[in-house]
Amino acid sequence: MNRYQRQIALSEIGITGQQKLTDAKVLVVGAGGLGCPVLQNLAAAGVGTIGVVDGDLVEESNLNRQFLYRNSDCGKSKASAAAASVINQNPNIKVIPFTSDFNRNNSFEIVDGFQIIVDCTDNLPTRYLINDVALAKGMPMVYASIHQFEGQLSVFNYQNGPTYRCLFPEKANLDSISCDDAGVLGVIPNLLGVMQANEVLKIILGIGAVLSGKLWLYDGLQASSQTISIKKNALEIQHGLQIGLALRKQTQPKEVNAMDADAFLSAIENTENVIIDLREDFEEPELNLPNIQKVPIDQLEKYLEKVDKNQKIILLCQYGNKSQLAANYILKLGFKHVSHLQKGITALEQTNLSQS
Repeated sequence: MNRYQRQIALSEIGITGQQKLTDAKVLVVGAGGLGCPVLQNLAAAGVGTIGVVDGDLVEESNLNRQFLYRNSDCGKSKASAAAASVINQNPNIKVIPFTSDFNRNNSFEIVDGFQIIVDCTDNLPTRYLINDVALAKGMPMVYASIHQFEGQLSVFNYQNGPTYRCLFPEKANLDSISCDDAGVLGVIPNLLGVMQANEVLKIILGIGAVLSGKLWLYDGLQASSQTISIKKNALEIQHGLQIGLALRKQTQPKEVNAMDADAFLSAIENTENVIIDLREDFEEPELNLPNIQKVPIDQLEKYLEKVDKNQKIILLCQYGNKSQLAANYILKLGFKHVSHLQKGITALEQTNLSQS
């Protein structure tokens, strides 16, 4: 209540609106110039679950406009560094980092469970992919783009409104111009990112006029802005939807393999498998096996930063519930082969393996 009292005081928000923010799940694709202010403002407002997708590393050239990062973050994964910074800002929310690029192979796995996609990317193919995935999932896409001293903003796929393809039909031999090529004044992405966050909050809260069917243009040199209308293009909408549905059919979310005791006992004999015991030190019985790694669940993500995503991983806990949740989570991080011991240590109670 103390943290959010100023916005709760608004009649358009109140306690009910704050609960909507707490329950909301927003995916931010890109943790760069646009993504940083989006993440900061959504976290500050109390959006309960935020996903952040970025396969890049923090570079020194990012620091003049991407204020989530510090010198000490250079060389680190952007998604992981951004998540750590946002959690430090507001420890009451959940932030899920995805440390790979948003692509055709992982897009539907990543968006699973989220309600809104925020496009903070700087390349055209990814924008079309975000649009088509959002269409197939029935999710709004909050879009912004920047170029030198200018920026543009809109909301696509919102309540049967226009899509990104309605504004920019896809052309063959697509070539993208990023800020690395053309340059950008650092305040411009921060300004547009704040505006994106504003649209996200309006969508969650169901207040105000969402920028659907309109494109807001801003010129930082002239301190001017204008809004133009976007018309729906039924053919482009259908085209994007067909691509999204076909892609979803090809990339069904991977399922966690639930092992019984016999399968687990066989798997631990293979020293190439990574076996992870998620239990705390005080939990018994202790497993006296040299090839089992003891990694409490709150340290799992850090541990996996050094593990190849194609590595076969088997998780276990006391009763199987914690390991199943953790396995589903790391599948979303891009790991391909994840299993867990069904019913946990209790499944092994009849074997000599469970004896300390």
